[in-house]
Order: sequence, then structure tokens, then C-alpha cells
Amino acid sequence: PSSPAMGSLGRCLARSLLRGQPGPSRPAGPRCYGSAPAELQEQTLVLVKPDAVQRRLVGSVIQRFERRGFKLVGMKLLQANQGILERHYEQLRQKPFYPVLVAYMTSGPLVAMVWEGYNVVKSTRAMVGDTNPATAAAGTIRGDFSMHVSRNVVHASDSVETARREIGFWFRRDELLAWHSGDSDYTYGP
Repeated sequence: PSSPAMGSLGRCLARSLLRGQPGPSRPAGPRCYGSAPAELQEQTLVLVKPDAVQRRLVGSVIQRFERRGFKLVGMKLLQANQGILERHYEQLRQKPFYPVLVAYMTSGPLVAMVWEGYNVVKSTRAMVGDTNPATAAAGTIRGDFSMHVSRNVVHASDSVETARREIGFWFRRDELLAWHSGDSDYTYGP
């Protein structure tokens, strides 16, 4: 059922339709995740901010991403310094709240993570919720765990381009692990 013009995602979907059918009717070829289009391997940065670390919410945040089916490819606990925060929040430098933001982000340890998966940037933004917890929907990370905009638990990249840039601030290339998740067939199909 797949044609040469069909993209790799289409071939993956076609294979999943034939799953369970006997022998030769199942198309040969590489497993879908290995030949997946770039959007299946999209990455995003998530920071669990100092307030969430102090409140011991790190596991709860990680659990939401794991349950969603995303793959953790990098994680570290660190004390952020002013230099990394100046690069990370460069677009906010002229805002009146910038000094308070930097003081807050350096007030304690944070957890930096890189998650990978299909549309992970857009999905993560939906999972995180509105910046202001008063308007963040129940069921989102901020809607469930945050009480004030100045302590909103997590940061998440807002676009694929921003994610690439931010990941580069927080991680060296050799700190990101390319690994095959055993559940990828169940998450994305065969």
C-alpha cells in the first residue's frame, strides 16, 4: 500500500494498518522510529525552576512527560549562573522584572531537561499551561502546581527554533543521549 512518493510517516502509518497480518503482506523496511521524519525527533527544553525543586515537584513534572510518551534525552541538576541566564533571557533584558527574574532563577538549583518526540514543542506548551497560573487551565503543570506568575514552576521553549537555541545554552552536544525507547512502537506504531 505504500508508494515511492509516500513520506516516511505515511509508510509508518501504512505498516501500522497491516500490523498483525501474516507474513509477506507486511512491508519490509526499517522500523518506523529509525526512519521517522524530523518531527518525531523534535526536541524541546524544559526547566524545572527553583521553586518547583524546593517544593519537590521534579518527579511530578517528569512523570507528566513520560506518561505523554516523550523521551528524556538529557537532564541535569544545576545552580544556574548569571551568564547562562543572560543568554537564555536575552529578549527580556529591558523588561522591568528582569533583575527579579535573574535573582529568582539563581536562588536555588533547577533541573534542565531535553525531551524528544512528535510535536514535542507544541505539546509541551499545552502541557505547561499559561504563564500566569491564575489563567492556566486545571490539568496543566502551572494550573496544578503554581500559585503566582513569579513562581510558575517550569520554563518550556516556545518554538522549535527557540528550543534549538536554548538547548545549546544548557547542554553540550555530548550531554544529549540518542537512544532507542522500547515503547516507541506502542507510542508511534511499528
